[in-house]
Amino acid sequence: MEQRLYGIRGATGCINTVDDIEAQVRALYDGLLSLNKLPESDIVSIFFTMTADLTACNPAAALRKQGRAQQCALFVCQEPHTDGALPGIIRILIHGYLPVGSNVQHLYRNGAEALRPDWAGTSGREGIFFINSDGKDP
Repeated sequence: MEQRLYGIRGATGCINTVDDIEAQVRALYDGLLSLNKLPESDIVSIFFTMTADLTACNPAAALRKQGRAQQCALFVCQEPHTDGALPGIIRILIHGYLPVGSNVQHLYRNGAEALRPDWAGTSGREGIFFINSDGKDP
């Protein structure tokens, strides 16, 4: 099966504790892999950003601590401060190989849905929504 490299996006809200950051990063990562049927072996790299108010732990370190993403490059940076930005947000961009023509699904959860009001579809679960690469609710 022919594959190509895709960018898979998501975000989650968290509170500034090690336990919550670890839990929210795990839920976001696992959700994206599950939605897209993406095995870890097909991930090339993962890029995280986090808002400046999240200082308890690094999301890449949290993922590695959980034994995940051991064979790919991870990178984290702080989001630039902008007026009106949501606090307590971690964003993720996964670069991974999927079959050509895949309908990539992005996941926004735990308050991060507000980042993409233009994608107002919901999954039917409170506080979580995901969208297809065509911008439509799956």
